[in-house]
Amino acid sequence: MFELKVNDDITLRMLSARDSEALFRITDESRGYLKRWLPWLDSIRTSHDSLEFIKNTFHSYNNRTGITSGIFLHGELVGIIGYNYLDFRNKIGSIGYWLSENQQGKGIMTVSIRALIHYGFENLKLNRIEIRIAEQNIQSQKVVNRIGFYYEGHIRDAEWLYDHYVDHFVYSMLKKEWIHS
Repeated sequence: MFELKVNDDITLRMLSARDSEALFRITDESRGYLKRWLPWLDSIRTSHDSLEFIKNTFHSYNNRTGITSGIFLHGELVGIIGYNYLDFRNKIGSIGYWLSENQQGKGIMTVSIRALIHYGFENLKLNRIEIRIAEQNIQSQKVVNRIGFYYEGHIRDAEWLYDHYVDHFVYSMLKKEWIHS
């Protein structure tokens, strides 16, 4: 099972059934905030829905097509991060993430993304890591810019978000560009 110690305070690890209540709680508490960027909130109505999500993460992990982990701050689940897509033939990974609203602005996501990038280049032997961000998600764009991702372009109407399309900005980093920090 995937587990990665980021620092003394933060650990990334795959979720288990025992995390379903906590996952549902932080999802529900941040629902209004998260709906601005994520299309799946309406399908998460109970802790059972969160449990089904957790079960599905094991399928992608076992098939080597993705890795989903919880972000744990002092042992408490505060968000989700992972490789939504892994293509080992082309050595490409696509990172996705979200953080509960009350944990924003503390640097948690920046250090978590850095740790996942390092893991991707060193352990998974990826050559390219991508992140797609909704055009209006300025906070997330600041994070990837701070880390040193390269802006590649703009995808129009990339995602249906409840009642409208949103454009995505595509960012990438190549292994040769990664500066260990």
